[in-house]
Amino acid sequence: MTATDAKASVESYLRALIKELLESFPPATSNPVEFWGKQFDLGLAYVHFSKGLGGLEIAPSYQELVQSELGNAGAPNNFFRNPIGVGMAAPTVFAHASRELAERLLRPCFTTEEIWCQMFSEPGAGSDIASLASRAERDGDLWVVNGQKVWTTLAHVSRWGLLLARSDPDLPKHKGLTYFVVDMQAPGVEIRPLRQITGDAEFNEVFFNDVKIPDSYRLGPVGSGWSGAITTLMNERLSIGGNIAPRNSGSIREAFNIVKNSANVTPEQKAEFMKLWSAAEAGRLLNIRAGQTRSAGTPGPEGSVSKLLYAELNKKIYSFTIDLLGQDGLLYESYEMHRPDFTEYDSDRVRSTHDLPKAFLRSRANSIEGGTSEIMRNILGERVLGLPGEPRVDKDRSWSETPRN
Repeated sequence: MTATDAKASVESYLRALIKELLESFPPATSNPVEFWGKQFDLGLAYVHFSKGLGGLEIAPSYQELVQSELGNAGAPNNFFRNPIGVGMAAPTVFAHASRELAERLLRPCFTTEEIWCQMFSEPGAGSDIASLASRAERDGDLWVVNGQKVWTTLAHVSRWGLLLARSDPDLPKHKGLTYFVVDMQAPGVEIRPLRQITGDAEFNEVFFNDVKIPDSYRLGPVGSGWSGAITTLMNERLSIGGNIAPRNSGSIREAFNIVKNSANVTPEQKAEFMKLWSAAEAGRLLNIRAGQTRSAGTPGPEGSVSKLLYAELNKKIYSFTIDLLGQDGLLYESYEMHRPDFTEYDSDRVRSTHDLPKAFLRSRANSIEGGTSEIMRNILGERVLGLPGEPRVDKDRSWSETPRN
């Protein structure tokens, strides 16, 4: 069988499974959780995952076919209900957890029955995550964790969290880390809201006071936490910037609606819109190409390209849209604190005009969350362009001897 024949055979098999899914659970009338459960059981959740864990053990590029067929059929999108779980936790658990732990966690993550958060950043460790200070100390078959995390999205509604902690302070900062799955409802976990410029508090700070984690909930070997963290970070950047949306969707669609329905748009503004539309379409096509060449496991630097492009372009589009609204763009319904049970990652939600100022304010976070745009440029400079890396004088120095902020 030629490579072309083999590909055609796999695609035919996938289409048969997709047909079974859509016939068993018609998207227009089915409970989304039941739909996603069937999708997971058929191996259509992450096609490159193992059988029984939501996959079919085929190349990850075939996931694009699944997403396209389901999107055309109007299937529900679970990413916006559980963005960290679906986009970041699941690939990390698959890559680094035991089979037993993966079997326990992956299905309810994909069905959104259990929401996830991710805990890296600390008050003294933002862009330099490897310098974090939260401690995990071994106590037999348990780990006892103490410390503080910050900017934790959806911690207040999460059942599970990805936790990176320092297990050996006498090793260099990248080598003394261990990665865990933590029960966000465990004794000693305290969650406090962080109010944002929008009034929402989707971010949180999380405190750990003698929180006990079973060793069976460790991700990867002791001391290999940085490797697991890289898996999460690369998938986070794909989640934020690499979502392959339909043409004319998301923020550019909202700008288009204003341009189309306004009688006061100048020729200069129309020209600016076309520049933004072209950039958005180029980014969409870039994501499609990256998806076709993406390998299983830890994605490559293409996630940083997509994330950087998305973050900066999204800010420009919403700034342009607010300018089109004129004085209406200055109106804001309420800054009262609200703790949402979803994030503003949803790029396919149609907003009314009075929601656009909130989207504009929320877009400011795009160039911070998931790695700042400055960090993305460093990654691309070093890993793609081959430029010299920034000086790292503490690379081989033990964490306990390294000065910190």
